[in-house]
Amino acid sequence: MAERTLRGTRMVSFSMETTANVVPSERQIVVYVCEHEHRTELPFSIEADVPPTWECRCGEEARLLDGPAPEEKPVKPQRTHWDMLLERRSIPELEELLEERLELLREKRGEKTRRRSA
Repeated sequence: MAERTLRGTRMVSFSMETTANVVPSERQIVVYVCEHEHRTELPFSIEADVPPTWECRCGEEARLLDGPAPEEKPVKPQRTHWDMLLERRSIPELEELLEERLELLREKRGEKTRRRSA
Protein backbone atom coordinates (compact mmCIF):
# COMPACT_ATOMS: atom_id res chain seq x y z
CA MET A 1 0.00 0.00 0.00
CA ALA A 2 2.80 2.39 0.89
CA GLU A 3 4.44 1.80 -2.48
CA ARG A 4 1.39 3.08 -4.37
CA THR A 5 1.03 6.37 -2.51
CA LEU A 6 2.51 9.43 -4.11
CA ARG A 7 5.33 11.12 -2.31
CA GLY A 8 4.72 14.67 -1.23
CA THR A 9 0.92 14.45 -1.24
CA ARG A 10 0.76 15.46 2.39
CA MET A 11 2.39 18.79 1.58
CA VAL A 12 -0.42 19.61 -0.83
CA SER A 13 -3.32 18.42 1.31
CA PHE A 14 -3.05 20.99 4.08
CA SER A 15 -2.05 24.62 4.41
CA MET A 16 0.97 25.79 6.37
CA GLU A 17 -0.84 29.01 7.30
CA THR A 18 -2.53 29.26 10.65
CA THR A 19 -5.70 31.07 11.62
CA ALA A 20 -4.12 32.56 14.73
CA ASN A 21 -4.68 36.30 15.10
CA VAL A 22 -7.17 36.33 12.20
CA VAL A 23 -10.31 38.32 12.88
CA PRO A 24 -13.25 37.34 10.63
CA SER A 25 -15.32 40.18 9.24
CA GLU A 26 -18.73 40.89 10.68
CA ARG A 27 -21.51 38.99 9.00
CA GLN A 28 -25.14 39.60 8.17
CA ILE A 29 -27.74 36.96 7.32
CA VAL A 30 -29.54 37.74 4.05
CA VAL A 31 -32.82 36.00 3.18
CA TYR A 32 -33.97 35.22 -0.36
CA VAL A 33 -37.42 33.88 -1.26
CA CYS A 34 -38.44 32.32 -4.59
CA GLU A 35 -41.89 31.99 -6.20
CA HIS A 36 -42.37 28.61 -4.51
CA GLU A 37 -41.82 30.21 -1.07
CA HIS A 38 -38.44 28.51 -0.56
CA ARG A 39 -36.36 30.53 1.90
CA THR A 40 -32.60 30.68 1.45
CA GLU A 41 -30.53 32.25 4.22
CA LEU A 42 -26.96 33.17 3.34
CA PRO A 43 -24.24 34.84 5.39
CA PHE A 44 -22.61 37.85 3.74
CA SER A 45 -19.93 40.16 5.01
CA ILE A 46 -21.27 43.54 6.07
CA GLU A 47 -18.86 45.11 3.60
CA ALA A 48 -20.05 42.96 0.68
CA ASP A 49 -22.49 44.10 -1.99
CA VAL A 50 -25.57 41.92 -1.56
CA PRO A 51 -27.01 40.78 -4.92
CA PRO A 52 -30.75 41.46 -5.41
CA THR A 53 -31.37 37.91 -6.73
CA TRP A 54 -30.02 34.43 -5.97
CA GLU A 55 -30.61 31.08 -7.65
CA CYS A 56 -32.89 28.95 -5.47
CA ARG A 57 -32.39 25.22 -4.91
CA CYS A 58 -35.43 24.58 -7.15
CA GLY A 59 -33.75 26.42 -10.03
CA GLU A 60 -35.99 29.50 -9.92
CA GLU A 61 -34.75 32.99 -9.25
CA ALA A 62 -35.14 34.03 -5.62
CA ARG A 63 -35.51 37.70 -4.71
CA LEU A 64 -34.10 39.50 -1.72
CA LEU A 65 -36.64 39.57 1.10
CA ASP A 66 -37.72 43.15 1.84
CA GLY A 67 -35.21 44.42 -0.70
CA PRO A 68 -35.55 46.65 -3.72
CA ALA A 69 -36.84 45.13 -6.94
CA PRO A 70 -34.00 44.10 -9.25
CA GLU A 71 -33.39 46.28 -12.27
CA GLU A 72 -34.77 44.67 -15.38
CA LYS A 73 -32.50 44.83 -18.37
CA PRO A 74 -34.05 45.99 -21.63
CA VAL A 75 -34.82 43.02 -23.84
CA LYS A 76 -33.89 43.32 -27.49
CA PRO A 77 -36.44 41.86 -29.87
CA GLN A 78 -35.16 38.74 -31.57
CA ARG A 79 -34.05 39.38 -35.13
CA THR A 80 -35.49 36.96 -37.64
CA HIS A 81 -34.00 35.89 -40.95
CA TRP A 82 -36.47 38.19 -42.69
CA ASP A 83 -35.33 41.19 -40.60
CA MET A 84 -31.70 40.56 -41.48
CA LEU A 85 -32.59 40.14 -45.15
CA LEU A 86 -34.43 43.46 -45.18
CA GLU A 87 -31.33 45.13 -43.75
CA ARG A 88 -29.38 44.09 -46.86
CA ARG A 89 -32.02 44.31 -49.62
CA SER A 90 -35.11 46.34 -50.42
CA ILE A 91 -38.47 44.76 -51.39
CA PRO A 92 -38.09 45.64 -55.12
CA GLU A 93 -34.61 44.07 -55.15
CA LEU A 94 -35.97 40.93 -53.52
CA GLU A 95 -38.81 40.70 -56.04
CA GLU A 96 -36.31 41.02 -58.89
CA LEU A 97 -34.10 38.27 -57.42
CA LEU A 98 -37.14 36.05 -56.94
CA GLU A 99 -38.13 36.44 -60.59
CA GLU A 100 -34.60 35.60 -61.74
CA ARG A 101 -34.53 32.44 -59.61
CA LEU A 102 -38.00 31.38 -60.78
CA GLU A 103 -36.94 31.80 -64.42
CA LEU A 104 -33.88 29.61 -63.80
CA LEU A 105 -36.05 26.94 -62.17
CA ARG A 106 -38.54 27.03 -65.01
CA GLU A 107 -35.73 26.64 -67.56
CA LYS A 108 -34.32 23.64 -65.69
CA ARG A 109 -37.72 21.99 -65.49
CA GLY A 110 -38.20 22.50 -69.21
CA GLU A 111 -34.84 20.90 -69.98
CA LYS A 112 -35.55 17.91 -67.76
CA THR A 113 -38.96 17.23 -69.36
CA ARG A 114 -37.43 17.40 -72.86
CA ARG A 115 -34.70 14.91 -71.93
CA ARG A 116 -37.24 12.45 -70.47
CA SER A 117 -39.41 12.51 -73.60
CA ALA A 118 -36.43 12.12 -75.97
